Parts: sequence; C-alpha cells; structure tokens
Amino acid sequence: MKLVLDTNAVSALMKGDPRVLEKLKRRSKEEVSVPQPVLAEIAYGLERLPKSKRKDALQQRFDLIRFELARSDWTDDVSECFGSIKATLEKKGRRIEDFDAAIAAHALARVTI
Repeated sequence: MKLVLDTNAVSALMKGDPRVLEKLKRRSKEEVSVPQPVLAEIAYGLERLPKSKRKDALQQRFDLIRFELARSDWTDDVSECFGSIKATLEKKGRRIEDFDAAIAAHALARVTI
C-alpha cells in the first residue's frame, strides 16, 4: 500500500510524534511520498513563526524530510481527482480548501495508479 502524507502527518513527523515515526518505519521509502501542496503549507507555517530556536529546529527537520521523502507528482490523474473531489463536495453544499482537495487528490490518484 502506498502512503501519501498530508500536512498534519508531516507536521507530526517534524515534531517527532512516535506514532507517525512507527508507521513510517514499517514502510519502504518507495511507498511514501509528499504532495507539493503539503510542502507549501509547511513552508508557509514556518515562515509565519517568529525567529527562535524552535523555528530553526523545525526548519532543519523540514529540510531533512524534503531531502528524504519523494514527492507525489501532480499528474493529469491528480487534476481529474481534484476536479471530482471539489465538484462532489460542492454539490453536497460542503466547501473544502483547494490545498486540502489537492492533497486528497494526490492520495486518490496514487492509489488508482
């Protein structure tokens, strides 16, 4: 099974959450990827933090994660999943942020590939 990390999972990984670390230990590097929108959300969150040792430590962990983990490419399948997710939720009267839909689309497209 392939694993696509969302923003919450990457954030937990950066903080050393043992549950996330344990799940990743059971996977090969080839099974795990991060969508670009997740990286953008984390970069935004880091940029908003005031200068501090905590920010520096989180930045170092983020840099390591970016170096170690593969990206989920934004393919035509991802775009189609994105459109389907947004349209389906909209028809149900439920709104979702574009980045959240994009992250979900990456996960769905990767499962169907």
